[in-house]
Amino acid sequence: MVSFTILAGGYDIFVATYLFNAATSSLTLQSKSPTGTNPSWISLNPTNRSLLYATNENSPGALQSFGVNAKGGLSSVLDTVASGGDLPAFATALSTGEVAVMNYNSGNGRILSTTSMGSKFNQGSPTISFPKPAQTISHPHMALEHNGEVLVPDLGGDMIWRLKSGSGGYKIQGSIPQPKGSGPRHIAVFNDRLFTIHELASTLSVQNIPPAPNGTVTTFASVSIIPPNPPAGAVYAAAEILIPAPCAQFPTPYIYVSNRNTGTQAPAGDSIAIFEHVNQGSANEGLKLVNQVFTGLDQIRGMEFGNLANGGDEFLIAGGVAGTAGVVVLQRTDGGRNLEIVARNLDIPTRSSFVWL
Repeated sequence: MVSFTILAGGYDIFVATYLFNAATSSLTLQSKSPTGTNPSWISLNPTNRSLLYATNENSPGALQSFGVNAKGGLSSVLDTVASGGDLPAFATALSTGEVAVMNYNSGNGRILSTTSMGSKFNQGSPTISFPKPAQTISHPHMALEHNGEVLVPDLGGDMIWRLKSGSGGYKIQGSIPQPKGSGPRHIAVFNDRLFTIHELASTLSVQNIPPAPNGTVTTFASVSIIPPNPPAGAVYAAAEILIPAPCAQFPTPYIYVSNRNTGTQAPAGDSIAIFEHVNQGSANEGLKLVNQVFTGLDQIRGMEFGNLANGGDEFLIAGGVAGTAGVVVLQRTDGGRNLEIVARNLDIPTRSSFVWL
């Protein structure tokens, strides 16, 4: 496949549609579809890729659903539901037909059942409240479905909560502790290992997934993701983690994590660090830094690989939430050990999340 359609959310009143042409290395803004305010995080329905969910990251917050047409434009809003709290920074569709939305600034979230093939929300779905840590508040920042549970990293509580569905909805059944003050933000699971990116510590860790609800946790490695020789005044806050599925072209499951410099920025911009998980199951299991790739972006919050099914997984799109550097498409090279910028679009200065159609 040569041309790829990509949707991008942001802190604005629209979702942008881009067309990336791999043959000509061009990235073109196609349209802007009106939405509620601040559709910062967007997610496709896993079984109906013509259905999109978008947060409204406000106080109070909301979640909306939209149809997606053949050109990547959005329909008028199909449904809107309250997120149950403030600043919903993440939403994702689950295999159950439910949609999870997490409220960063109020320590709670909802996992909403849906009707009409996923386009309508159950307005009565309960709110899930997370325990309030001492001297701070809970900051749930993501939800990841795994093995019948929903895992929720809590940046304020230094915990990954384990949710299980039962009578009356989802409830906390256990937890996976994280280092105090580390601020777990986003997570990924691969090959029976839990990989966590910690915003406050700017670290990447790998742990076992202990038996539910509260089995013994082993941390095999925890490493800094900050690039060498940071500029004076730099303040790093790690943001995203991606582990694309291995394939013939990219057989090694490298780990891609985004640095986010919220302080004084350098012209080279933020980097995407590439790691390899090595020696799994042995005494020296660990994480090995492979590369730091600078993007020219300012505060990379979201990035996303294309789809394996159509060859889009060769490419990664990323954007910053500050500055004017727009969005970039990077191509995986050297078997995934490196990234090369192949296209940039400056029409919209900032974007915060992406999906490939």
